[in-house]
Amino acid sequence: MMKSSNLGYPRIGEDREWKKALEAFWAGKLGEEELRQQLQDLRLNHLRKQLAKGIDVIPVNDFSYYDHMLDTAAMFGIVPKRFPYEGGVVPLSVYYGIARGTKDAAASEMTKWFNTNYHYIVPELDGAVPVLTENKPLSAYREAKEKLGIEGKPVIVGPLTFLKLSKGYSQADSDAWLSRLLPLYVQILQELANEGVEWVQIDEPILTQKLSVADVNRLKNIYETFAASVPTLNIMLQTYFESVEQYTEIIGLPVKGIGLDFVHGRSGNLSSIQALGFPENKVLGAGIIDGRGIWKSSLREKLGLLEELAGFVNPERILVQSSCSLLHVPVSVAYETKLSTELKDALAFADEKLDEIVLLTKAACRNLNAIPEEFQENERAYLTFKFSKNRKRDDIQQAVATIADQQLERKLPFSERYAAQQQKWQLPIFPTTTIGSFPQSAEVRKARQLWRKNEWSQEQYDDFIRKQIDIWVQVQEEIGLDVLVHGEFERTDMVEFFGEKLEGFAFTQNGWVQSYGSRCVKPPIIYGDVAFLKEMTVEETKYAQSLTGRPVKGMLTGPITIMNWSFVREDIPREQIAYQLAYALRQEVEALERAGIGMIQVDEPAVREGLPLKEADQAEYLSWAVKAFRMATCTVQDTTQIHTHMCYCEFHDMIHSIEAMDADVISIETSRSHGELIHSFEVNTYTKGIGLGVYDIHSPRIPGVGEMTSMIERALHVLDPKLFWINPDCGLKTRGMKETVESLRNMVEATQIARSNHAATV
Repeated sequence: MMKSSNLGYPRIGEDREWKKALEAFWAGKLGEEELRQQLQDLRLNHLRKQLAKGIDVIPVNDFSYYDHMLDTAAMFGIVPKRFPYEGGVVPLSVYYGIARGTKDAAASEMTKWFNTNYHYIVPELDGAVPVLTENKPLSAYREAKEKLGIEGKPVIVGPLTFLKLSKGYSQADSDAWLSRLLPLYVQILQELANEGVEWVQIDEPILTQKLSVADVNRLKNIYETFAASVPTLNIMLQTYFESVEQYTEIIGLPVKGIGLDFVHGRSGNLSSIQALGFPENKVLGAGIIDGRGIWKSSLREKLGLLEELAGFVNPERILVQSSCSLLHVPVSVAYETKLSTELKDALAFADEKLDEIVLLTKAACRNLNAIPEEFQENERAYLTFKFSKNRKRDDIQQAVATIADQQLERKLPFSERYAAQQQKWQLPIFPTTTIGSFPQSAEVRKARQLWRKNEWSQEQYDDFIRKQIDIWVQVQEEIGLDVLVHGEFERTDMVEFFGEKLEGFAFTQNGWVQSYGSRCVKPPIIYGDVAFLKEMTVEETKYAQSLTGRPVKGMLTGPITIMNWSFVREDIPREQIAYQLAYALRQEVEALERAGIGMIQVDEPAVREGLPLKEADQAEYLSWAVKAFRMATCTVQDTTQIHTHMCYCEFHDMIHSIEAMDADVISIETSRSHGELIHSFEVNTYTKGIGLGVYDIHSPRIPGVGEMTSMIERALHVLDPKLFWINPDCGLKTRGMKETVESLRNMVEATQIARSNHAATV
């Protein structure tokens, strides 16, 4: 008989209780014991919900105080040397210090979790001597069993994935590191087996990447060691986000179950099973419900897939589950009271996905008499939305198709534009600027709330925004920045703001998901064709420019980032969605230029995270991503300077595509991984304007002048001083005013030192 399973549940709570507890603790408003109690209550509530819905195999240890990769590092006592740690269980002060930084120590690097918008803390292995400080999976198992009577399935990040996603070691030391980590994993598993645990989920999403022969051998060594050490424990080797690469080797591993993604990896995984079969002695974790998307599944179509799988695998050895952890979707559709009935009925968040899993499991077990009504209602809602006329605009589709066929190029090449722009702007060497946003204080958030509740008129709100712009234009001038921004005080979010002003978008009231740490975002929903309605940013930018003689950048979010940071429709290719967004943004770029704004920043921090995991698919994605950016920006005058901003990516495998975007200046988020990026430039050339972030805005610490000067000098060893800009890592929306001003003052002072050092060479 098939059973239902889940791979992980959102941490944040129905009303973001998790976020509120963490931030209260960081602010000193909540003690450590209170924090632990509140988080335990939340964690148990999540388990109760899954139990009540009828999930047979419930995950434990999927909850975290910040991030699961950080949890794994802390469990092994892997703490960077710059933090005060003398062994034993890692204190919360050190744990959060690694994640957020402290006054005396920079935070660890944070980067994307595969191709999602979730960010994990990168473990630093350099100099660490791993030991088991606490068996967190065991504690989570005991808690669920003692408090709720749940026989939970502990979830652990697998050794190969943990190692491959860590830093601070050379590839030559991979086997040495595994030899240190494996005994600790074995100890965890043996203690779980002794406790009577039935199943353990070991997450190895790295298996969807192409592995070297050496890594395949390491994989075999890992799981042969586990099988020999804990022969009675059922290990579910869980993969997700794509199809596995070395299928034959993976199904041959001595584990009791293998979890495969039949949503994002459906084609590859299904083909492998059809061609090569599936071991008779293993359980298949069939990930058929999308753990990353928010659309309702067609239960009939999913039931057909289950029946097809049952032709290769005994139904009694199939677990029906989500394709990945539900960490990546909001908690429940139940709280959405303002969406149209047609759209709301087409949505499935975490709780609704659990219901889908249970319904499919019952249906697959042939208990159809209990659920025909649910299947009929699902099919009605699914088809009504799929064929809705509200999603289509022929004029947009035709206009985009016409533009996509054109040659999308600036009139002059960069070298000639650069000369014209230098003559127009007369900027000093190493121009200073920021990425766009300034602190959104409690006052700013309150003003927006009053306006949204209609307690403030539009005029009152506009006046408040102008006063914020007044303050921060003056602050920027006093600090000595060369290129200013208006501060984005009218914007809740860099994607939501634009979506609210474009056709084809819908917005939830409570559709929050975790991005990093306590930072939660509420992605818009792109449900139909995207269309430009009216100017979106011109008024505020033009007003800021009227206050100063220095250039003010127009600030837009790029088409690929809007797409990648939204929940998007599934009825047309993502490429077409990107082009529709680009066409709308082109109209805004042209409006800014007509208003006299001669520097326009079109941010694309999410280009890298949309890169397909399969190498064979990456060139096509990059081609249309570049095309979308150029579609949005290529019509401006030669003297109009196009900027863009990106989060850190391994430059060597994208540099040609980034250059092909043909932005005049690119700023890159790099401070947590500055050395790695500098190394990339030692082997790759970049011939356009570039600014490497010289301090980390995700941390509340204020970096010193010397620290930033050092970063600038390292960059200038490999970058052309004539084309080098100086800026923070990212936008400053989440920071306080005092730390922002002090950090920027230090940045300008570091710039002045650099100008003095390099004046003769430029």
